[in-house]
Amino acid sequence: MSGALLAALVLAGCQTGSDVAAIQAISLDKNQGTEQNIASLSATVDSNPSDPEGYNVRGTAYGRAGDYDSAIADFNRAIQLDPNFYQAYANRALVYRQINDPGKAAADYTKAIQINPNYGSAYIGLGNVYRVAGRNREALNYFQKAIDLGTSDPRAYHNRGLLYQLDGQHKLAIEDFSRAISLQPSAAEPYSARGVSYLALGDDDNAFEDFNTALRLDDTKAEYWTNQALVYERKGDKSRAFKSYARASQLNPGYRPAKDGLARTRS
Repeated sequence: MSGALLAALVLAGCQTGSDVAAIQAISLDKNQGTEQNIASLSATVDSNPSDPEGYNVRGTAYGRAGDYDSAIADFNRAIQLDPNFYQAYANRALVYRQINDPGKAAADYTKAIQINPNYGSAYIGLGNVYRVAGRNREALNYFQKAIDLGTSDPRAYHNRGLLYQLDGQHKLAIEDFSRAISLQPSAAEPYSARGVSYLALGDDDNAFEDFNTALRLDDTKAEYWTNQALVYERKGDKSRAFKSYARASQLNPGYRPAKDGLARTRS
């Protein structure tokens, strides 16, 4: 594989933040961010304004709806009512991550860990803050801590796998992505990431299967179409590669690996 193709694969496979499927600290069903549900939660809060759990639950619903100011206000109130409410700290930290305030997010995750040293989600969240900041060794330590605590949260394995992948340790990365998949087989991102490591090891068949599975689960991500296109390109099928790159560029016109792929495969 050429250096340019491998570099594009690693970039396509190691997307972070909101692209990572199903790895949010706030875990809600699809109806919990609706206006109707928030109204119901508000009625619950109004009927028992001294219950911190009510504010925490409504805060997660506001976060799901993208109303981050209201979410933070509810988490603030929950923490005011119960200063040891470590879940509220972690949920507020997630909102801070979503509004790109990693300093406050790290402080909240750290506080949650101080209150409950066995709270795996906070270690995972803090690991993600450090990973996005490029402080990979510290991030790895936090993911490892969550795993050592016996977490069944796929985020710990997925994100540790991304770090192994960046370090060129693809066999270890594949093991972690496979574990994440076993814990949550409906999440597309670990398939995509595992495919990148398979292809880096020269296992085209397994890579292509993983990329296609990722697309079956979620065909809205430019990265997944780009991954598929890279395999077509590796096989010498420039026509199909061009079509997949074109779909990726349509979904995300600014996505550089897709734009570069289009330039390489345009006939």
